[in-house]
Amino acid sequence: MVSTMTTNLPLHLLLIDAQNDFCDLPASAPGTPALPVPGADADLRRVAELLRRAADRIDALTLTLDTHHRRDIAHPGFWWAHAPGQEVAPFTPITAAQVRAGQFQPRDPAALARVLAYLDALEAQGRHRLMVWPVHCELGTWGHQLHAAVREACAEWELRRQRASHVVFKGLNPWTEHYSALQAEVPEADDPETGLNRALIARLDGPGRLLIAGEAGSHCVRATVEHLVEHLPDATPERLARITLLTDAISPVAGFEAHQADFFADMARRGLRLATCAEVLP
Repeated sequence: MVSTMTTNLPLHLLLIDAQNDFCDLPASAPGTPALPVPGADADLRRVAELLRRAADRIDALTLTLDTHHRRDIAHPGFWWAHAPGQEVAPFTPITAAQVRAGQFQPRDPAALARVLAYLDALEAQGRHRLMVWPVHCELGTWGHQLHAAVREACAEWELRRQRASHVVFKGLNPWTEHYSALQAEVPEADDPETGLNRALIARLDGPGRLLIAGEAGSHCVRATVEHLVEHLPDATPERLARITLLTDAISPVAGFEAHQADFFADMARRGLRLATCAEVLP
């Protein structure tokens, strides 16, 4: 681990999907998280404390919000298993071959051709297979809201610095998965919101140091950082060294721990820095 506070460069904090539905909150919480990530509550409390203690050094704050409708290609309500009326359980992967074989089918028969085209394009990339997740981060629900400690720290930062945080919504298109804040897994030609977000890349590609935290390191954090590194206009070793992953403010979805470990190792090889929240404090 290395410190990223060795210079007076301004800091930009990118906080990915710090939402209730991804947090392993205590039973006393006002709601029940839909997709809790082990360790997320502690992660986000640490990053909230970092935001408070380093408020005068953090010049920009970008928040991404995973945002879905109830009907979504990655939610159970989109699918039938084997025959109409048979539910698909969360955490079920679905492939194009299985759909063609009749093992799964969209509840709307008219969507079959579009679904197959999506699955074929997704699998051709070699990054992911479609995963059916529990309904999560549904627009307007408690689960969609920011973790309470993060929300309070962001409000304090906005007042202290007299500037607004920048909020990025991702996932509203129900026809494509949208792990990365920069681009959907398969962009929709008629929806520019699913294409590469060059404005956000430019915002993150500032003159200072970029700190990255959030949930989950196996999926949305990983996809966002991979796209950022791929599309930075000047991805020199010197530029990449100004990006820091806050390793104690990022956790993986249960069962996907190896995905996060591989991601951290790959980014370190590329020259990104890995540090804890304590190591980046003044």
